[in-house]
Amino acid sequence: MSEKQHVFDTFLRQDKLPHIWCPGCGNGIVINALIRAIEKTEIDPDNVVIVSGIGCSSRANGYMNFCALHTNHGRALPYATGVKMFNPKLKVIVVTGDGDCTSIGGNHFIHACRRNIDITTVVFNNNNYGMTGGQFSPTTPLGSKTKTSVYGSIDTPFDICSLAAAAGATYVARSTVYHVNMLINQIAEGINHQGFSVVEAVCDCPTLYGRLNKKGAAPDMLLGFKENAVMKAKADTMTEEELKGKIVIGNFAKRVDRKEYTAQYDSIIESAKGGH
Repeated sequence: MSEKQHVFDTFLRQDKLPHIWCPGCGNGIVINALIRAIEKTEIDPDNVVIVSGIGCSSRANGYMNFCALHTNHGRALPYATGVKMFNPKLKVIVVTGDGDCTSIGGNHFIHACRRNIDITTVVFNNNNYGMTGGQFSPTTPLGSKTKTSVYGSIDTPFDICSLAAAAGATYVARSTVYHVNMLINQIAEGINHQGFSVVEAVCDCPTLYGRLNKKGAAPDMLLGFKENAVMKAKADTMTEEELKGKIVIGNFAKRVDRKEYTAQYDSIIESAKGGH
């Protein structure tokens, strides 16, 4: 990248702007963090492939100046797996939402975690299905109002990071769109990590989720993230009651004891060539 050229000019498709997201939507902040993380890793942009499914967040790859696949709802990870298996040298990054990833795509998500394939998955979590009108999603907090839970959701939500770590992902982290520097560093670490990486980006949806739950405008929601965020180390010392309404941020898993999936596959091929 030229010293005089801004990272946005390099990594955003200027002809696709302005974007379609609502004013105050946190998705733009996550894209900002993602492209700055890619810049920070100094990887060759020509070796980056962005894969997305369906949803507000999944429109992100259309705005970024990399090779990209916009796939079916919930199917970003199978497509990404195919890309990575075909050419393991590529840096494959999935951008997905809480609904896209953990509902219709939930089975693909846990199997990608267990395989430990070298894909970085950035989950934009705004606690609802924003693009289709604001229905409750697998991460909607208990009691929260949405277009399909007008009296408050009674479904116990997934904890994306706990789910990913339990399923076998070897790098798992969470931040919010208020804690931008942390989010940039986590995504960069995920990209550099040799294995399946999950970075959950907690972001605001002021138009639907925020309005229905009286959380104020976008700046108010960001301040809410600041006031309710708790670092993982501190959260480990707190009671369940003390953690109610809190957002635990930080690193949840960072393992180097498991071999990456495409590397294992290559070993099988080499073994087969040798007749063993």
